[in-house]
Amino acid sequence: MHNPFRKKNGFLAVLVLVLLLIPVFASYSAEKAVDKTKPPVRMAIIPSQAVLPKAEAGNAVCPLCGAVYFGGKIAKGGEGVVEELLLEKLKDFKEIEIIPQEKVEAIYKRISAESLKMPLLEIVKKTGAELDADLVAVGYVFRYVERIGYDYSVEKAASVAFEINFINPRDGSIVWRGVFDKTQKSLMEDVFQIASFYKGHGKWLTARELTKQGMNQAFKTFSGAEH
Repeated sequence: MHNPFRKKNGFLAVLVLVLLLIPVFASYSAEKAVDKTKPPVRMAIIPSQAVLPKAEAGNAVCPLCGAVYFGGKIAKGGEGVVEELLLEKLKDFKEIEIIPQEKVEAIYKRISAESLKMPLLEIVKKTGAELDADLVAVGYVFRYVERIGYDYSVEKAASVAFEINFINPRDGSIVWRGVFDKTQKSLMEDVFQIASFYKGHGKWLTARELTKQGMNQAFKTFSGAEH
């Protein structure tokens, strides 16, 4: 039998539920609106630089943080590959706005030339301030040795070492540091590289491929940029 009271009670229950949910949706919409108006993090990427080892020791020292690496040859264009792959990786972070490279390079070169006796960190801070950057990325390449051979047979494996630093130009603090230092080895030499070989489809990587793998690995510790 049709019960008008049950229908009326059902309607009232739905109405109450809608009224209760209205503040929730309103709050969510307000949060989304705030997110949309939040300004992006402006980042300046200083051109990556090669750091050659001291002939007597074979060690290369990071000019910014002082970390020591086993240095080596740096194939022509190695610094450019690291910079290119860094730019490519940063595209994954929508909150970051990259300042045009040509503008960054021009200002960094001018400030470096004008401030020959100024500490490197001060040059980085000054560059960031002039560009109105929230972060300044500084990359160094300590080793970039190309593979000699083919995908499944090599005479010499690729070997890469680089470091990326994100600097707050206001106080000079390092807010993030990404490091990669690796020479590819066969599974017979190092069974612990099985995951790396799997990612590389079981082949010997070129220096660029190893660098890309290293960039992805380094960025696993980077959760995003915030003001």
